[in-house]
Amino acid sequence: MNISNTHSPLIVNSHSISESDPTYFIADIAANHDGDLEKAKELIWLSAEAGADAAKFQHFKADTIVSDFGFKSLGGQQSHQSTWEKSVYEVYADAEVDLNWTEELVNTCKQAEIDFFTSPYDFDLADYIDQFVPAHKIGSGDITWHAMLEHIAKKNKPYFLATGASELADVVAAVEACLKINPKLVLMQCNTNYTASLENFAYINLNVLKTYRTLFPELVLGLSDHTPGHSTVLGAVALGARVIEKHFTDDNQRNGPDHKFSMNPVTWKEMVDRTRELEAALGSPIKKVEANEAETVVLQRRSVRLTRDMKAGEVLVEADLECLRPAPVDAFLPYQLQDVIGLSLKQDMVKGEHLRPDLVGKL
Repeated sequence: MNISNTHSPLIVNSHSISESDPTYFIADIAANHDGDLEKAKELIWLSAEAGADAAKFQHFKADTIVSDFGFKSLGGQQSHQSTWEKSVYEVYADAEVDLNWTEELVNTCKQAEIDFFTSPYDFDLADYIDQFVPAHKIGSGDITWHAMLEHIAKKNKPYFLATGASELADVVAAVEACLKINPKLVLMQCNTNYTASLENFAYINLNVLKTYRTLFPELVLGLSDHTPGHSTVLGAVALGARVIEKHFTDDNQRNGPDHKFSMNPVTWKEMVDRTRELEAALGSPIKKVEANEAETVVLQRRSVRLTRDMKAGEVLVEADLECLRPAPVDAFLPYQLQDVIGLSLKQDMVKGEHLRPDLVGKL
């Protein structure tokens, strides 16, 4: 499959997102506001100061995202939810973003000079929030809900699709559904284990980004990540991802479903700083002597030099020649040694001098 109709770069407010642009960092505040508007606003400012390009929230109603009966019928809370003191339904209800906060959140992001958007988890919320956002995010859990993918695609804005806990067939089907409507899609590799266990590194599979690049060569790629540290982010950027989403909190010790595996202001800034260094290091695919190597290319290379003093007119033999550093720009290089054997000197030279094209010739 080869889909090549995506516009590039994508524009989100003042940010250009493409493989040749700096990585776009999304701070997913998610439930880390703990139901407090002032805390939500503080997290926006902190994420901006730490280098985030966007602050993202999650807009859902417990009634339209989870089934209380369904989760209770599983016979006990599982995975990262096993440590929750309340039921799944109650935790989601506590984490709802009050719609009355919207304008204050938007204005705070404007003041902090970062983008505001969210993951809407039902049709009504997607319609409501659209007037406030330059882009939408679709969480991994909705990758098979094509009706929602299509609904958001019809907003004709950039949209980010996470692909955790899915098979390649799920991803291909979702991308096809999206691109039939809106080409401004960012495809994000993801692993949806939220335990912050070091074992999760074995499951993030960054090489999936190579698969996505082969299948969808025109799409901007990204990583939605929940592992600790910076390894996965740096690896993803090296593989071509240009959107990074991580959860953000001010304190990993606070109580709540997302705090433990979130980045904090210190680790977030480190992540951005290391990524900017990596971007500079990735550089150009063109191999050449760089400007900062102009001196070392002379100092470290060898050139063809005389092993003894010689007079003008003498004919060079192999015993008269050796290859030693440095290599001035006018020197013969080692692979040219055979070319000068049998030529004669045009002037007297001393042991150690390097041969130049203007100093040798045929008799």
